[in-house]
Amino acid sequence: MRTFSIVTLGCKVNQYESQQIREFLERFGLQQVEPTEKSDLVVVNTCCVTRTASARSRQYIRRSKKLNKHAVIVVCGCLTTVQIGELPAVTENVHYTQNPKELAAILRRIVSGEVTTSEWGNRQTCPNNTIRAETGHKIKPKNGGAPQPNASSIGSLSRTTPKSQKAAASSPPSANPASAPLPMLTSFAGHTRAFLKVQDGCDGCCSYCIVPKTRPIVRSKAAEAVVAEAQALVRAGHKEIVVTGIFLGAYGQDSVRRRNWADGRNDRLAELIEQLARIPGLARIRLSSLAPGDVTERLLDTFCDHHNIMPHLHLSLQSGSDAVLRKMCRQYDIEAFRRVVETVKARLDRPAITTDIIVGFPGETDADFEKTMESARQVGFAKMHIFPFSARKGTAAAKMQGFVDTRVIKRRSQIMRGLNAELGSQFREQFIGESAEILIEGNPPRHGRAFSQAEQPSGRSERYFMVFLPRVEAKAKKNELLKVKLTENTEDGMLGLVE
Repeated sequence: MRTFSIVTLGCKVNQYESQQIREFLERFGLQQVEPTEKSDLVVVNTCCVTRTASARSRQYIRRSKKLNKHAVIVVCGCLTTVQIGELPAVTENVHYTQNPKELAAILRRIVSGEVTTSEWGNRQTCPNNTIRAETGHKIKPKNGGAPQPNASSIGSLSRTTPKSQKAAASSPPSANPASAPLPMLTSFAGHTRAFLKVQDGCDGCCSYCIVPKTRPIVRSKAAEAVVAEAQALVRAGHKEIVVTGIFLGAYGQDSVRRRNWADGRNDRLAELIEQLARIPGLARIRLSSLAPGDVTERLLDTFCDHHNIMPHLHLSLQSGSDAVLRKMCRQYDIEAFRRVVETVKARLDRPAITTDIIVGFPGETDADFEKTMESARQVGFAKMHIFPFSARKGTAAAKMQGFVDTRVIKRRSQIMRGLNAELGSQFREQFIGESAEILIEGNPPRHGRAFSQAEQPSGRSERYFMVFLPRVEAKAKKNELLKVKLTENTEDGMLGLVE
């Protein structure tokens, strides 16, 4: 076995875990190729957060098998962890696995030659969702089954884990790949910005979300391990790290439910970001999605004290209607959301506030939709991710009454996307004539050479919007931080000139 490819679907956490798989396989001397090329081993890291994501996951499984007839196909990720009848039938040399420890063991046996590909024919690890989390919550499958731990990556430990185990988590990865679990990352190959998973799992009760069934155990990576991994990523040349998790604001807690937290607040994320901000050479830190209750004074103090933490917060609103938020089982109301945004804007210089919006949730009336529109205008979001509601099998929302007609959902989504373009343009307009620093990402040339006249360099600013440079700009190179003057606001971002 000489080559492998990885197909990754879904969120930043999945992308992080695919990088772990890559490093694990490279330690055995395998070479990564593109998913469009033939390889000896194909790993499909699936997503099932929506029906569309499940469908794409199945499509890539079938496509990989068709392209690589004699390869071993290993299917992992969230779709394999829930019994909702959406996995394709098992075929020869296809193996489904549901947790990273099991995945590491399977890959180790395959690439070390302990088994032949024929031994994997018609085998499947059946998903089993009887999992007892450290919080004591339990999720039962319909047909029963024995408990099976849903282990996370190396160093992913709850705050109640013994110190001896935490110390082990922060130790360097084993030099012997035959006995190593999925490793901590030393690089985020193929990407300028590196994602760093520090938290896993959700035991929340949002009625539209299947994630608590796919990743029910809430745990966090030890701070020492996070810092060590971030230092390794910086040594690999990454100038920006995006700190991520399934429920990032619950870092250091064993539940995402704030009523289970002391004083209903959590400053452990702020303490972790404080440590990361002090790492020499780490030019940028960005946080992935937060809930409004995750934004504490301590976290904002950390933002203010360290210029390398970007003035950008992604706060998931989902709806501007309290009636809909209650049906969604969110942990805030619209007034609480607005208060948090006001506090953020009072503490930070014109921060970018981005968000997620679900359109057409069951029972959403025209009045509810208008409240969402009005809330978006009041906040002045820099960017909104619009998701038309689609019932997710296995969630409470799929059984609710009052489904909104698909034509209405489509019309409301179009209106909301129009508002997104309007608000984004308004946000960017205020920076015309000012300076910004961008990290060059767009369409990078190979080997770090300068862009040609036919290529347009681009990169994200501190406030996340894209900045495009003239095609003749020869100074721009991939992964370079450049100071630019913002000259024009466009539909897709801003134009700039290198200063």
